[in-house]
Amino acid sequence: MPLSRPVTTLFMLMSLDGKISTGDQDILDVDKDFPKIKGVREGLYQYYDLERHTDIYSFNTGRVQAKIGINTRKGSVQKIPVRFILIDNKPHLRASGIEYFLKRGKMLYIVTTNPRHPAFKIKNPELKILYYPRRIDFKNLFNRFKKEFGVKRITLQSGGTLNAVLLREGLIDRISVVVAPILIGGKNTSTLIDGESLHTLNDLRLVKPLKLQQCKKLKNSYLHLIYKVLNT
Repeated sequence: MPLSRPVTTLFMLMSLDGKISTGDQDILDVDKDFPKIKGVREGLYQYYDLERHTDIYSFNTGRVQAKIGINTRKGSVQKIPVRFILIDNKPHLRASGIEYFLKRGKMLYIVTTNPRHPAFKIKNPELKILYYPRRIDFKNLFNRFKKEFGVKRITLQSGGTLNAVLLREGLIDRISVVVAPILIGGKNTSTLIDGESLHTLNDLRLVKPLKLQQCKKLKNSYLHLIYKVLNT
């Protein structure tokens, strides 16, 4: 039976110990910090090469984008055929960040619970706002993307907390991770899957087993692993 939502792939860069950041502060970030580290920077290009071949629908968060400086980017922008989906409640995105994405991609979808999000003041046919009054119903959201917008596949690149929500709701179909040859550590440093810890034996039903589909050794001690998520 075909899915009522798009097929999703979680595509991330992580350390061998599963960290997707270099620390617990926003000034620390793998995209900014890995290029500075000898033994890691040499093979980093392979992750970005793979990223160029991900789905044209890219799912992320305003927090992650603000962290990497989207709100303050200036200069000319090269248009790419990507449709960006951004979860942003606080909001983390400012009007300048929204305008950047509108210049950068083919379409921008802002998903928010914030009725005062700056996106509401921007009039652009390439901007769609999906508003949820209290909390985002991600199953409903993904169903809408297929039914209303004809989206067949989405690449997820959100943070560890949201990754956990999507995984436990059965909304991640594949995991595609590039493992960098580095150990970072730190109990408060974000990992591939964060969120609420399990507390009882009954919570084990939330655990998602995986089936390995590809294990490829890349150059400079990097690995590319692809798993199917067994959503039972």
